[in-house]
Amino acid sequence: MHHPIQIGNLSVTFLKSRHETQGQADIFEMTVPPHTNLHIPHLHKDYDETIIGINGTTTWTLDGKKHQVGPGKQLHIPRGVVHTYVNTYRTTARMLCILTPGLVGPEYFRELAAAIDEHGRPDIPAVVAVMARYGVTPAKA
Repeated sequence: MHHPIQIGNLSVTFLKSRHETQGQADIFEMTVPPHTNLHIPHLHKDYDETIIGINGTTTWTLDGKKHQVGPGKQLHIPRGVVHTYVNTYRTTARMLCILTPGLVGPEYFRELAAAIDEHGRPDIPAVVAVMARYGVTPAKA
């Protein structure tokens, strides 16, 4: 297992990266504290994402439709589908995330972490630049 990567108040811990799966998958655990959301709705053009709830609950929005992901629940996000998530609950949510094929690795999350200041505020132009390097496209507001 890899060391956790702290991105603001989110934590990402890789179980297997694209480097270990010959590009077949990126598999990581994501921890989302209470009242946390992903600020930039986005899509992935070259890979699918599957989310499996471990504990707590997050609300994912895919193309405008809301989906609750709690323990044991699974959500498939096909490439090209705009999505975002929020944890509106008082408990931390943990989920297993599987990206297929594996194209981002821990490098993507380390670069995102570097674009967050010490107060947890993202440098949006820097975040968008990191996203672009890894095939992640911000959605139009």
